[in-house]
Amino acid sequence: MKNYIKNIFTILFFLTFSISFAQNIEGVVKTSENIPLEAANVVIKGTTSNTTTDSDGRFIIDSKGKLPVTILIQYVGYKTTEVELTALPTAPLQLTIKEENELIEVVVSSRRRIEKVQDVPIAISVITGKQAEQTGAFNVNRIKELVPSVQLYSSNPRNTGINIRSLGSPFGLTNDGIDPGVGFYVDGVYYARPAATTLDFIDVEQIEVLRGPQGSLFGKNTTSGAFNITTRKPSFTSGADFEVSYGNYNFLQAKASVTGALGKKVAGRLSFSGTQRDGLIDNVATGRPTNTLNNQGIRGQLLWTPTENTNIILAGDITTQRPDGYAQVVAGVAPTQRAAYRQFDAIIKDLNYQLPSTNAFDRKIDHDTPWRSNQDMGGISLNIDTKIGSGTLTSTTAWRFWNWDPSNDRDFTGLQVLAKSQNPTRQTQFTQEVRYAGQLTSKISGVVGVFFIDQTSQTDGTEESGNAQWRFAQSTTSALWKTPGLFEGYGIKTDANIRASSAAVFGQIDWAITDRLHVLPGLRYNFDKKDAHYARTTYGGLQTTDPALLALKKLVYSDQAFDSSTDNTDFSGNLTLTFKASDKINLYATYAKSYKPVGINVAGLPTDAKGLPLLDLAVIKPEKVNHYEVGVKTSPFRNSVFNLAFFNTDIKDFQTNVQAAELGVNRGYLANADKVRVRGAELDASFVISQHLTINGAATYTDGKYVKFTNAPLPLEETGAPVAFKDVSGTELPGASKWAGSLGGELSNNAKFFGNSGKAFFGLDSYARSEFSSSPSASKYLTVPGYAIFNARLGFRASQGLSIQFWGRNLLNKDYYEQLLPAGGNTGQYAGVIGDQRTYGITLKYSL
Repeated sequence: MKNYIKNIFTILFFLTFSISFAQNIEGVVKTSENIPLEAANVVIKGTTSNTTTDSDGRFIIDSKGKLPVTILIQYVGYKTTEVELTALPTAPLQLTIKEENELIEVVVSSRRRIEKVQDVPIAISVITGKQAEQTGAFNVNRIKELVPSVQLYSSNPRNTGINIRSLGSPFGLTNDGIDPGVGFYVDGVYYARPAATTLDFIDVEQIEVLRGPQGSLFGKNTTSGAFNITTRKPSFTSGADFEVSYGNYNFLQAKASVTGALGKKVAGRLSFSGTQRDGLIDNVATGRPTNTLNNQGIRGQLLWTPTENTNIILAGDITTQRPDGYAQVVAGVAPTQRAAYRQFDAIIKDLNYQLPSTNAFDRKIDHDTPWRSNQDMGGISLNIDTKIGSGTLTSTTAWRFWNWDPSNDRDFTGLQVLAKSQNPTRQTQFTQEVRYAGQLTSKISGVVGVFFIDQTSQTDGTEESGNAQWRFAQSTTSALWKTPGLFEGYGIKTDANIRASSAAVFGQIDWAITDRLHVLPGLRYNFDKKDAHYARTTYGGLQTTDPALLALKKLVYSDQAFDSSTDNTDFSGNLTLTFKASDKINLYATYAKSYKPVGINVAGLPTDAKGLPLLDLAVIKPEKVNHYEVGVKTSPFRNSVFNLAFFNTDIKDFQTNVQAAELGVNRGYLANADKVRVRGAELDASFVISQHLTINGAATYTDGKYVKFTNAPLPLEETGAPVAFKDVSGTELPGASKWAGSLGGELSNNAKFFGNSGKAFFGLDSYARSEFSSSPSASKYLTVPGYAIFNARLGFRASQGLSIQFWGRNLLNKDYYEQLLPAGGNTGQYAGVIGDQRTYGITLKYSL
């Protein structure tokens, strides 16, 4: 990777010296006391062009050749200032803004227009690219530490679920036959695969996390929220950023981005990110650490402005991940209700095997099957924005791919129970969205659009038994189980594919009944179609015609094949009322009727007493969602934000994942729970105590329950009970902590470093959550204890020139689990995805 980084930096270095044809507007922003104002937001009204002032209050913003323009100057605690320009100024503008009681917050574009986040009647958290960099949040798993309403669970990139308010994806292993409930968008492009959330961010400008259903604003329907990520766009003003981080465990991360004009109407941007790190878990069998990091990504953009009213951006990206990792450590053993000889401890005793450690946080494994979690993801998109009338017509066309090449040790031991467990997948998607957003009349604004997605997924899997399979699979006392070579090399080849298409028409209007009272109705019509094929074929093992031996083999793996096809239409919508009680208080209330599309099982089905697949489980009914929310956004005093939201979500036919006891059901299977309810409250707050001290915090209370779920799978400890299902009505949803929160702050002061003006700073951040269930049916063994972690940073940063930061994560070296999961076959042992131990390092950044 080091040579790769070197080559990328060489290319970026030369691109840095591109010739600028920009028509720049320069200026200085000061307070009424004639003090330069640092980090003021400078926006060209009606566009997405924005920048911030440096420590001397100076700014440069690209007019993109559009005149006349209106410049907005915004800053926390100061009145927004508008300056209209009909010609380019011949000297830097001298601008003064005055203090006021109204809090001016960061601007967002989730409603397809630039507006202050405090005016948006949606529970929304905003993380700027700079905030993400400063706190080390270089992927979604780190973002959850800043936005506690977000949960991400990942035992490997494929088996990744991202939830908001504990809803979105079934907890556990992934099934390609369902849609995520949390939308993930990058520059307006929908990413269908949850694996995208495990990759590093590349040159991010801003991350907006919207909570609750958003089907009338976004192309792909979302039942629990959306990530709206925008990257830094090409600029006609030349600029470059270079960043290198080094830490313990040989952590090395490099980032670079250059931008500049390539012609009078063409600008480009090229961005790179690479991360590597040694393993955090020792494999005593191989003698080397595992769970490494090895990620590289590159993104290029071309901006063409053929007219003053049209912007066209062609973007392409590719990211690769080549870790030796995602190994899980045995966390414990649950006694089941199976016979004594079928208990895990009895099994490994008979095989003369001993775990390398009974303490998961010794971080030792002896896995004999290689761990491989290779993935490639990328695509190309074309985005066209053109101003028509008082609004903007946007077309976003994109094609993306995801290639997954894994190898797993699903028994979590050094025994050859499963010699192979790998299900490589190839996925492609095509999306098209066209929407118009703007002011429709003097009282009505809104957005209306159409969306289409077509995606295909092909899995060619292999699962193969080893020489210890007979003892783990043994379900009778027959001596035939010990037949030499009966199961060794016996396995299944899987051919699974799915094609899913979806089309939608959506829209939302904002009707200003008065200046303070607005009504926002939204509607959505959706069509979904899914076709799936699944076939698995057994192979290998002892070649015999003995019916008794064949019957034993069939108890482990059997042939299975089925085809299924389904389609569904849905009409949904939402209604929001918002009332601005004063300049400091904004109230809103929302009702939303939403849904998650119909699903299909494409990873094998449980079988009946005759060994036939239960085909009635092949199609999963769509979720039907009723969501209620009230909230208040306030600025109780100058330079402060204090927001509250209360929500209740009822879901009928909740799509949940079930871990099957049969090895042949490779990734569990999907089922519907009759009814689920999630209710809770959220708090977001930030305070600028002084020009030197800022404090921010967020907290969420979540009460998630199965209201009715009578055919739930058995908890791990009840495996072997005389019944196949359990009524878990009234119990907690998996992955739902009652409490979660984050609290942080930063102390800073003006300083100089190597002649650069900037700020010296010290920051501290913390994240905590209470215990949660890690199983579809609550198990006392699969409950993740609550935990808290603390991170800190110290250094100097400047708008231009050299910045330096020393950082540490999990400073108290807290041992904690992120997820617990049973081994394949539910023999009693369960493993943990464990959080990183203490890490620390240094980051150097240079901006031109």
